[in-house]
Amino acid sequence: MAKILLEIVTPDRVVVSEEVDIVTAPGVVGEFGVLANHAPMVAAIKIGPLHYRIGDKEEWVAISGGFCEVSQNKITFIVEAAERAYEIDVERALRAKERAEKRIQAYLTRAEKIDYIRAKAALQRALTRLLVAEKGKAGTPR
Repeated sequence: MAKILLEIVTPDRVVVSEEVDIVTAPGVVGEFGVLANHAPMVAAIKIGPLHYRIGDKEEWVAISGGFCEVSQNKITFIVEAAERAYEIDVERALRAKERAEKRIQAYLTRAEKIDYIRAKAALQRALTRLLVAEKGKAGTPR
């Protein structure tokens, strides 16, 4: 099977740079997949799980918003943050989820004036990290 070069880049580091079979990502207008020799495109990316396959091995990455570009058999994601499944601290993600849920509840009951959109984004990031950690349990550091 033909391969495509996948790169996931954050302001701090290159998280992934590998030849892969397929990439599935959370686009702002919906999830999309990219195979080798895909037509050029640019897409906005939302908070969510990205996964890719190399042979029969599937890898998972939690990503935050950004953009991706497909060009010349390469897909590059430039995102705010990205963590491979094995990098995720599940206990920290659970605490973040609980904090976000409490903030949203406080907003809904008018008990506290908070930035509702930020609280929803924090909850989405925490849920994504937990999902990726669960899905990627079989994955190992390379």
